[in-house]
Amino acid sequence: MTTIVLADDEALLRTALAALLPMEGDITVLAEAGDGRAAVEATLRHRPDVLVVDLEMPGLDGLDAVTEIRRVRPEQVILMLTRHARPGVLRKALKLGVQGFVSKSAEPAHITSVIATLHAGKRWIDPDVSALAVTEDCPLTDREVDVLRVTGEGYSVADIAARLHLAPGTVRNYLSNAMRKTQTRTRHEAARYAREHDWL
Repeated sequence: MTTIVLADDEALLRTALAALLPMEGDITVLAEAGDGRAAVEATLRHRPDVLVVDLEMPGLDGLDAVTEIRRVRPEQVILMLTRHARPGVLRKALKLGVQGFVSKSAEPAHITSVIATLHAGKRWIDPDVSALAVTEDCPLTDREVDVLRVTGEGYSVADIAARLHLAPGTVRNYLSNAMRKTQTRTRHEAARYAREHDWL
């Protein structure tokens, strides 16, 4: 029996998966979470074999939630669900130690088999997801991507600096470099450009 916590802000999809996954395999859903903060709390409280987490959620997104969970439970096995696997996001998730990546459009039977694969200590990345990760050549550094991701959420330079544990001057340098590389005039334009090119 494999225990999971299921985190997705789309209530319909989350409740459907919570009902279907146990029917497809030996899975017990310990808890459901509708946002990143709830995902962190549920994972640390229930300690599931596998956390199944959506990449894009309000508040803390999937990557931020994984970062927080990893600080307390570095051994936590994580399967990330995504609608569009942006290369930069996939690379960052892999650096954080996410063991599996599956498209949100996958059949429940496939998601169940991937959960079993991860629980057995292996990795899994859907072929269409991994293909996307290597097709786009992003000129931005990891830190520039981080800064633009937070910029896209509407934070000020001071807030970005606090969230990423950087000095405000360093944040401005990263933003300046990103604007130059994307040939945009403002940091919000740069964030939009990077998102449109699937770099974030």
